[in-house]
Amino acid sequence: MTTTFFSDNTHLLKIGWFTTGRGEGSYGLLESTLNAIDSGELHGKISFVFVNRVQGQTRQTDRLLALVRSHEIPLITLSSRDFRRAHDNKPWMNLREVFDKAVIELLSPYDADIAVHAGYMLIAPLLCSEYLTLNLHPALPGDTIGMWQQAVWDVIDKRLNRTGAMIHVSTINVDEGPVIATTRFSVRGKNFDAHWKEIDGFDLNTIKQDKGEALGLFKAIRKAGLLRERPLLVETLRAISQGRIDPTGSNGITDLTDLVEKSVLN
Repeated sequence: MTTTFFSDNTHLLKIGWFTTGRGEGSYGLLESTLNAIDSGELHGKISFVFVNRVQGQTRQTDRLLALVRSHEIPLITLSSRDFRRAHDNKPWMNLREVFDKAVIELLSPYDADIAVHAGYMLIAPLLCSEYLTLNLHPALPGDTIGMWQQAVWDVIDKRLNRTGAMIHVSTINVDEGPVIATTRFSVRGKNFDAHWKEIDGFDLNTIKQDKGEALGLFKAIRKAGLLRERPLLVETLRAISQGRIDPTGSNGITDLTDLVEKSVLN
């Protein structure tokens, strides 16, 4: 992994983008970053987009592929599903490094200062060594490790007043690399209080069995998180391009809450 990094306002930040393109979250992260680049808010470019699905695999991914093509960005795809089938359906843990090597070979013609994993659903040990890689995680440092759904359920289960999201350096230890930026938001107040009252007196298992992800509180927390994840990523990349954040994580954590909330209000 790259251990030093320098950037300033004159440097065009070259970004490699990795995603599975499963849904609205990953689509929105890419779209908002492209909008920031197009508007001049972010002095950078996306050098390539890698997707571990292919055209026709899912409708959601096809929508993201169309977005990439509409911006004429180099698009590289390699289906991890098909890759596993071609390797006798071996356990994925036995194929991770083999797959990463194939991806690195496909991406060898392209140059990137940093990589972003935005809804990239694979643990990628070699990619994290090949690229200085940033990952967006929908929880604060010390909170949930794992999928965004679990992060939301943990907020509900612990009856938290506040949650947030972070950008961290990707390492072989999932969601445990150095954190470089965070944003925080309240899950109380007019958009949440009525939903909290709905679950008074119920334990988490009962709530999950009764409503699941259709629960009003679950949806409200997820919506609030999505609204902030996009500006958090853009503001982090902008700060990196201006030399205000070191993407190696060596200069500690930057709280971007004020900038993110300003973006949400606008």
